[in-house]
Amino acid sequence: MKLRLENDLPILLFALVCTSVVAALPQVESAWLGVKEVYGEQDFGLRILREVMLVVMVAYAFFEPRLRNGLSSSPILAFLSVVTTYVLVEIGYAAYLDLPLVVPMAGLRVFEYMPLALVGFVVSRLGAGTYVVHRFAHYLRYYMALQAVLAIAQALWAPPLFGVSFLGGGRPFGTFVSPNLFGATMATCALVFALVPGMRRWVAVSVFLALLSGSRTAFISSLLVIYFQIYVVLRPRDRWALVMPAPILAVGALVLASSPLLSGRDDADPTQDGRLDLWQRIFAEQIHGPVDLLFGWGLGLSSNTINILYGAEHFQGQFDSDSLYLFLLNGYGLVGLLAYLCFLWTTTRMSVHPNKGLVVMFIFVAGLTFNMWEYFPQNGLLMTLWGIVLGTQFQAAPFSPTASAGYYRQPS
Repeated sequence: MKLRLENDLPILLFALVCTSVVAALPQVESAWLGVKEVYGEQDFGLRILREVMLVVMVAYAFFEPRLRNGLSSSPILAFLSVVTTYVLVEIGYAAYLDLPLVVPMAGLRVFEYMPLALVGFVVSRLGAGTYVVHRFAHYLRYYMALQAVLAIAQALWAPPLFGVSFLGGGRPFGTFVSPNLFGATMATCALVFALVPGMRRWVAVSVFLALLSGSRTAFISSLLVIYFQIYVVLRPRDRWALVMPAPILAVGALVLASSPLLSGRDDADPTQDGRLDLWQRIFAEQIHGPVDLLFGWGLGLSSNTINILYGAEHFQGQFDSDSLYLFLLNGYGLVGLLAYLCFLWTTTRMSVHPNKGLVVMFIFVAGLTFNMWEYFPQNGLLMTLWGIVLGTQFQAAPFSPTASAGYYRQPS
């Protein structure tokens, strides 16, 4: 069998995303029946398929010669060495705090799909990044069609376990365990479609489903995609008219997303959000000195994964961070948080990708009130796109499907 990453990677990425359709089937069935499962009592049998598919992706990267050679390059190895060293320090500090090993292991979930970012980086260096995204986006339409049918049916007839949609039924959850995860994935799909010319109708479908989910983060992220779409079509001299009111538009979007009509909840007022009270309490109770501030005060204690597996407050100091940045600050300290933000900024400085601003801003905004690196398949999609965007700075030569394989065709 001859491996050709230009053809294989879009299919593998599509298979990875489609794993989400079956991974949460027991929870989806329970929600359809009006039963909201309790943390710590959920069936995780099918979720192992996510990790199996990730292993398949990693194995493919090992056996594909160009990917294997690219991943073993000195810049990637140096980057991994720095990250690994710091992560080992944090694991050692967690062990010093006598945290069970499962807790820091949960704190490592932000790195679970990093192999996809590295693969995307190498593919982009080979000049095939744009082609892979185009092919993957065309496969992704079938996934979106399935999610749209389920979501509309749920918004009309599902029990209102998570709130009421503006179509009269419950907030839709598609093939996910909650509307928030569903909405986040739909917003990310809108981002993927926005990177491919001629797929605006699918951008619109994705944005509509994100809006229907009632998730504030998903709605605002989707509006960000639309904002950049409008920004690109405007003449450079007219773009200032869109940039100047951007802060006001952002506040308006937050207020609109928090309204009971769109959010489906009566407790979505951002001025009375329990998340804000949680953050204030955490800063007051958990930080006991400069060491906690610099290096974190318990790697993994703020992981939703731990809370789902063992139940809320199973370990002392445990909490739902509900923010990537609080998660990083808790687990990796100010050093880790600043390193992450610096890497986002470095991506915009180094990349020459035409949509680097949209991708990086989407990643930044999505993490404000949502730890997207813990949630599948959003983490896999965004990691791949991040790697592809960063790798455009290092392209050796433009990719030509015809010259590479003779019979590859660009997607129509």
